[in-house]
Amino acid sequence: MGIYHFGRNVCRMFLSASYKVEVIGKEHIPSTGGTILCCNHIHNFDPPLLGAFIKRQVHYMAKHELFEKPVLKQLLPKLGAFPVRRGMSDKQALRTALKLLKEGQLLGLFPEGTRSKDGKLQKGLSGAGFFALRTDAVVIPCAIIGPYKRSKTLKLVYGTPIDFTKLREEKVTAEVATEVIMNEIRLLIESHSN
Repeated sequence: MGIYHFGRNVCRMFLSASYKVEVIGKEHIPSTGGTILCCNHIHNFDPPLLGAFIKRQVHYMAKHELFEKPVLKQLLPKLGAFPVRRGMSDKQALRTALKLLKEGQLLGLFPEGTRSKDGKLQKGLSGAGFFALRTDAVVIPCAIIGPYKRSKTLKLVYGTPIDFTKLREEKVTAEVATEVIMNEIRLLIESHSN
């Protein structure tokens, strides 16, 4: 068993023991091929939660600073993470993500770019739209509906794929494509909040 699968199993056990996790829509994730999971971001545990209950390995961009810490520098690449410099156009990170998608891998993105302080959905950055338009990847909107509290249900929802065919043909901007993704995430949050 590789380190990623071991880590995923540990995360799944921890999250299941700590919270009442309800997973909805796993069947929407294709078993193969370039796939982008686009999710809201409310807690530090969101990345492990997003990947803990699915079979495929999720690759994440992680802030560059984490790769400067000795232990994480060794561990993060083994877990499928790669560095991104936030607040600027990081061409190396963009190339890495495009390469992964073209190789048929699964990329996990949090389009807001950072955790929401109040739990409300923020405006998405154009990166998610850029990857959706520049590849043939399947785009899955996802929603984590908290709170992360023992007594409450923590929902992880994988929505139906967004059809980007028309948007790619119309050559819309990355900003417009991201707005489409964020709207689908918003709809998931609204329809599964109770």
